[in-house]
Parts: sequence; C-alpha cells; structure tokens
Amino acid sequence: MVTEPETPLHLRSARELARAIRAGETDSRTITRLFLDRIERASELKAFTHVASERAEALAEAADALASAGIILGPFHGVPVAVKDSLAWAGTPLSGGSLARADCISDHTSAVVRRLIATGMVVLGKTSMTEFAFGLSGQNPTCGTARNPWDPLHVRAPGGSSSGSAVAVAAGLAPIAIGGDTGGSVRAPALLNHLVGYKPSSGLISRAGCLPLSSTLDVLGPIARTVEDARVMTDVLTGPDFGDPVTLTAQRPSMPAGTRTLAVLAVDGWPFPMNPEAAEHWRLALERIAGSGWTLETWSPPHILDFTGLGRDNSTVLAFEAWRHYGALAVDESTPLWSVIRERIRAGGDISRPDYEAALERRTAVRTRFAREMGAADGLLMPGSDQSAGVLDPEDERHAGLGAFLRPANFLGAAAIALPTSRDAEGMPLGLQLLAPHGRDASLLAVAGGLERALGAGRPVPDPGPWGLG
Repeated sequence: MVTEPETPLHLRSARELARAIRAGETDSRTITRLFLDRIERASELKAFTHVASERAEALAEAADALASAGIILGPFHGVPVAVKDSLAWAGTPLSGGSLARADCISDHTSAVVRRLIATGMVVLGKTSMTEFAFGLSGQNPTCGTARNPWDPLHVRAPGGSSSGSAVAVAAGLAPIAIGGDTGGSVRAPALLNHLVGYKPSSGLISRAGCLPLSSTLDVLGPIARTVEDARVMTDVLTGPDFGDPVTLTAQRPSMPAGTRTLAVLAVDGWPFPMNPEAAEHWRLALERIAGSGWTLETWSPPHILDFTGLGRDNSTVLAFEAWRHYGALAVDESTPLWSVIRERIRAGGDISRPDYEAALERRTAVRTRFAREMGAADGLLMPGSDQSAGVLDPEDERHAGLGAFLRPANFLGAAAIALPTSRDAEGMPLGLQLLAPHGRDASLLAVAGGLERALGAGRPVPDPGPWGLG
C-alpha cells in the first residue's frame, strides 16, 4: 500500500495547522519559528515590509500557554497570519506602500489586528503592497515590488494591491493573510498566485484603523489556500464595530436554499477580451463545473448592468475619494510618490462632484437590479482576468484586464471570490471569480467550496529552490 507523503507544515492550510496544534502534534512556537525562518531566507521575494519576530514569538508563547491550560480562543488559535501594510498595529510601521509614510509608526491598532490577536492568532508582520493600494498589478518601484514566486527568471506581476499577502501564502511564508479590496486588490493577487481571494460584502469586516483609498468601496478580506480557510477567517473577523459605522448597518450573511444553478457571464458581456489561452482554460473550467452536476445558464446583462460601465463607475468613485485622501501629497512635487500613482491620484481631482454623485446614485440602482437578475441562481461565474501574470511594464498598463474584470464586483457591492483553476503553458496560475449579491456571503462561500472540489485545481506550489527555500 502506497501512502501519500505528509504535507510539510509550511504548506498546510490554516485549518490543518490549527488541528495539528489542538491535537498536540506541534505547537504555535514551532510553527511560528518555521515561518519566521522562511521569511528571513526568502527576503528576495520582498513579501514583507516589516517582520515582527519578537512580537510573533511572544504571541505564539502565549497561545501555547493558553492551549496547555485548555483555553482555545478561536478556530485559528496559535496559527500565524500576515497582514497588509495598510493595517495599523501599534508600534509598527504603517507605510501604505509609500515612501511618503516611511517614518509613520502606528500609535493604535486596527480592529482587524485586534480581532486576530484576541482569537489567539500570531501576527508575523506587515506585507508589501501597491502604493496607497492604487493598482492591481502589484508594482511598487519606490518601496520594492514583491516577486511573483511562480517565475524566478522574470519580474512578473504579483497582483495588487495586496501583493505581499499573496506572495507570502503562495511561497509558504504564511498560511493565510489579510488584504484589502477596493477594485480587486484581494482577488487579483490570489488569481495570479494560485490562491483563494475573498472580498466580502461591505460592512462585514471593520475597516477601522486601515489606511483608506475609497471609503465607499474599501473592503478587507482573506487570501488563503482554501475556501474553508477564507470562510473561517471571515467568521473570525465579522462583527459590528463602532469604529466603522458601516458594520453597524450591514445585514448578516444569508443562506438561501441552493439550486446548483449558476449564471455565467456571456462572452458579449465581458468588459475586456481574454487572450486565447486564458479563454481556453476558462472554457475547460466551465466544462469541469458542468461535469460535476452544476447547471450553467448563460447570462447577458441588461444595459444597466453593462460590466464595462460598472467598472468605469467604480473607477470614478475610487479616484474621486482617493483624491480627497491623498490629493495634497500628489500635487506636492517634493513628495516621494511613484509617478504612475501620482497621476492616478491627480486624475481624481479632475472628476466633478456631480459626476461622482451620479455614480453613487447608479450604484444604488445596479445593486438592486443585480440581486433581482440573479434570482434563484447560486451566483455568477465570470473570468477573473484576461491573462496570467505578465512581465511588469514601467507604465503599469499591461494588466488593465484585471481591473476590467474585477472592479464591477466592487461597484455592485457584491460578495466575490477568486478561485484557482489551472496553469498556462508557462506554468503561471489562472483562475475565475464567483459573484453573489450583497449579503449572500454565506451561500457564496458554500458554493465556492463545491466549485473548488469540481475544479480540482489542487494546491501546487512554486519551486522553492530559486528563493532560498529548497
């Protein structure tokens, strides 16, 4: 009888590590030191902007002491986690990926980091990101771009803006990480790194203590190896918080009866053309899903839900609000900003208030219409990107397809998840996304778990050798 080799600790899911800790097979200190060692050895990946080694070891020691006393604070008790460098943690840097904030040290702790620690998790440190979270390729030439670990020879897009969070999980530097999604910034890096990236409905997870980009659109969510990890992490972080008023009005996630019927965005509704290889992988993914017993029904959106227009409106709201937050920095030529980000912020200053308010009015209408259009369907399947990770370009225009496919979900306020499907001829990951109307997070995650099994993408990992991890 042939036995499967045991999965190394650094490649196990957060749930698997939590079970191993509870079963006494290992402890939080052992796991934490393992990840800290891997982070140090893989510094060329530039996944982290700050590694909190001493704090992490202290948190692990406390988690083990509690576990020894029979006290388990949460489902991921003792499990390490990485957080995006837009989340405040008192006494640590809060750069937001910008040299303009290089000397900023947090004097408070964000609601998310407080919740992670309160439930017994071990925060390893802060992960790199696109400057002020304003970009989806993950490029950051001023503070350092995280390397996509799937290609050691070329500097390919790691996905942004939560680039370091995805790279850390993909390379086995952390079992799970927290990112932010304003126009796809959790889903993009997940798609380009063969991971699961979940954007909850707005209002589920508090954004208190997180650097803003767009107060209307900002959402925090997990990047993980499995849908189950994403679901559990969302449960850990969900809850009302007076620091973020949106969480006080959000409805609890609902679980309507499943139909095993999925809407599929018609090709003529795509907001961006896919390259032939990516389109073929998309077709094969749909075949696998249909072959697993799902009914797929092609959906052509009505004019009000034109996905190109939804993405454009999302960009309008995002840029207008980004200008309010960072306009003063962008117009000051002495501020050390990447020129691409400076121009993106400045463009927000050209948007009139009437145009901004008109976009917000349309957002209310399209959210209602999308919920009605989905009807009894378990969700909407659509591509996540037009291509796999390409080589980065100085103008940061090569990955425009990411925004075209991902931003509509933000404007709809939809729950959305990116799932890995396969890899292309160059070995680079490909994936798709599933959307559900606002508030249907519980059912979306249940459906995503079924799709994960149907797609059978597994959990392949990049070659660790080139990164000093062999």
